Amino acid sequence: MKNKNSYFAPIVFHPGETLAEKLAEMNMGPKEFAVRTGKPEKTIIAVLNGDSSITPDMAIQFEQVTLIKADYWMKMQNAFNAYLASERYKAIIADAIPWAKKFPLQEMMSMGWLPQQDSMEDRTLSLLSFFRLSSAGAWENYYCNQQLKVAFRISLDKSNTPFAISAWLRQGEIVAEEMNVMDYSAKKFKSILPKLQSLTALSMEESFDKIQKYCSSAGVKVLRIPSLKKIEISGATRWIKDAPCIQIADSLKSKNDFWFTFFHEVGHILLHGKKEIFLEKVAYSDWQKDKEEEADAFARKWLML
Repeated sequence: MKNKNSYFAPIVFHPGETLAEKLAEMNMGPKEFAVRTGKPEKTIIAVLNGDSSITPDMAIQFEQVTLIKADYWMKMQNAFNAYLASERYKAIIADAIPWAKKFPLQEMMSMGWLPQQDSMEDRTLSLLSFFRLSSAGAWENYYCNQQLKVAFRISLDKSNTPFAISAWLRQGEIVAEEMNVMDYSAKKFKSILPKLQSLTALSMEESFDKIQKYCSSAGVKVLRIPSLKKIEISGATRWIKDAPCIQIADSLKSKNDFWFTFFHEVGHILLHGKKEIFLEKVAYSDWQKDKEEEADAFARKWLML
């Protein structure tokens, strides 16, 4: 008896099998069919053997001889092509499983970043969807090989925890994409700094909504993202689409650490390039001592340290 919860993949055949059945029904051999359709006999034999695809032109020619509509032939061919692509992608997912195991998957699932799943194949597929990438190699190129410097300038290849860091950064992107803010204005952002400074007397819990509100009015996104156990990152600054984004780890429990990190990231936005990304307390290949010191000085100025 079949389990009602079991999934059985549909059986997909190459359209050459249907063509073979039709030719047998018409009592017609490959040579005659080739002559009638104006195609080389070797092409017809290749289709019958499943070694060649039916093209749109062939589908129209086949319709004239078999009286089976051209769009039917194409639907069968497209379904078979999709099946082959799916089978090839299964192999890519299988190859990516060792890569996926390097991420804190259980932790990411517990925080709702990934769906709860049992099989490594499903977890790997969800992880790739989380990053909006199609393969482990694409992750390597994006996060480590700097093949998209305009969008992601740093490389995590020298980090001790590139997998967890990339996951934390990606979750920040997902949250930031859902946030609506005004168009960014450096002038407006500078003008609200005294208001932000006045909030330092409050606790982190009391001040955070106000921080987001003030920064949003200047076009700056501010978010707190749960920390992953394998990393000690405190904050990050980068531009996501057209808005500067300050991402702070919720592991910062000290009020002083929180405010210093926040104003440090503000300094990066106002002092440094739009195409740069800055990570705090973690190693990465494009770490720039001079710019970190400038951001530190900016934070000390506004916190009067």
